[in-house]
Amino acid sequence: MTPANRPTRTDFLRGLAVAVAAGVFLALSGAFGTGEAAFATRLAYWVAVMIAGGLWGHLCALAARRFIDLDRRPWLASAVISLAIAGPGTVLVWAATGLFFFGALPPAGRIPGFLAPVLLVTAAMTTLNLFLARGRPTITHAAAPGGPPARFLERVPPRLRGARLLAVEAEDHYLRLHTDRGSDLILMRLSDALAELEGLDGARTHRSWWVARDAVTGAKRGDGRATLSLQGGLQAPVSRRYARGLRAAGWY
Repeated sequence: MTPANRPTRTDFLRGLAVAVAAGVFLALSGAFGTGEAAFATRLAYWVAVMIAGGLWGHLCALAARRFIDLDRRPWLASAVISLAIAGPGTVLVWAATGLFFFGALPPAGRIPGFLAPVLLVTAAMTTLNLFLARGRPTITHAAAPGGPPARFLERVPPRLRGARLLAVEAEDHYLRLHTDRGSDLILMRLSDALAELEGLDGARTHRSWWVARDAVTGAKRGDGRATLSLQGGLQAPVSRRYARGLRAAGWY
């Protein structure tokens, strides 16, 4: 994965920073009845809980992204990831609360009482992280000198092997591979292909398009939309969602 559907290292670090910031805020506000504890104790508690929850949430997001397109269904993704985090997260908060504030685990019968606040915080954090990630185009990068080629090239049909890949266009459950020798279809989702396109310099310009950067010959703008002109006369749309990010990256 690498995506609009694969979390990058930047996604991970941003999520970690959001978790720490949220932990500090919750400690300062004395949220959920923790205000009576010493500030140092509740700061350590909230930051530790939020980081642990964030790490578990990252794993849940990795799993969810395999089945849900975050670009198209962010609210569904947020709900699924939040529910996946909440169960183990509730047990984590139950244990941490006892150990930090009472020095021992509370009775197990109190676990359900932690579910509602955990679900509330989890839903807020998950939604924030997902929407912070929206609008950033998925960028794939050229392979390092001597590094392995993009795995996606292994999927190119035999008659197009060795051709230069210009763009990949989603058509229902298929992908149309546009090359300098023609085009062909393969059975694959674009969200999965983005992972294997790492090793080629390009970007997702639209929910249905990935474009090789060196294939772009120009850009047109009109009606608030942009279109990239590619070699061979291809026209690749740029969605409004990704337009700002692509402009910032110098694509047009």
